[in-house]
Amino acid sequence: MAELREEQRGRARWLIIDRPVQRNTLTFGLLGELRAALARADGESEVRAVCLTGAGEKAFCAGADLTSALEAGPLAAHEGRREYAALLIDLAGLGKPVIAVVNGAVLGGGMGLLAACDLAIAADDARFGTPEVDLGLFPYMALAPLTRLIGRRAALELMLTGRRIDAAEARSLGLLNEVVSRPQLAARAAELLETLCAKSPVALRLGRRAFYATQDLPYEQQLETLCAQLSLNALAQDAAEGVAAFLEKRKPEFKGH
Repeated sequence: MAELREEQRGRARWLIIDRPVQRNTLTFGLLGELRAALARADGESEVRAVCLTGAGEKAFCAGADLTSALEAGPLAAHEGRREYAALLIDLAGLGKPVIAVVNGAVLGGGMGLLAACDLAIAADDARFGTPEVDLGLFPYMALAPLTRLIGRRAALELMLTGRRIDAAEARSLGLLNEVVSRPQLAARAAELLETLCAKSPVALRLGRRAFYATQDLPYEQQLETLCAQLSLNALAQDAAEGVAAFLEKRKPEFKGH
């Protein structure tokens, strides 16, 4: 059975990790499904934004499926972990915004997945943590997006202690943009997705990719690269439409060109 559901809701593509009994843990096959689904969403013009969430109410993603990793053997397990790294890289290179809708616990590798999304909304009873240290392991790959998102000290404190935090603390650390009551979660996610879907696809694609591609560059090189990206964006038909709409005091009609 497929471990991932894809649903088109308006102009947004919802990707739902569908392993609620296993707390939506990541198998190696599921990682491949996620990568393929993201590539499809990126290539389809009717998709303006992507939502990533988990099935059920217990977990967004509780990290790696340890049973499948043990059964795979050392070499296959290593290749599976590289597939997780490739998924994080795919998210950074995507041309469309990705919102994480956190419907429950986020643990281990799920924290890296959450941190790799652009925006995140969570139910107020969601819990977060990197408990690998309690198993004699460390959240190595989740470390990369987490440290970039919430900073070195906050990330290290969570990783070294393995403690769990609530949604309010996760927001204060910068892991979340917004916390809402569980009954409001789906509606608020749909509202934010529709806001993103109304923006210029060209601006979102170029801007999002520039954000991730330049975040680790030296300051002067980053500014020079971003200047070039702005000049490229200014050539788009959507930019001309946006400026014309502003001057004419009307709502722009972006076509994605």
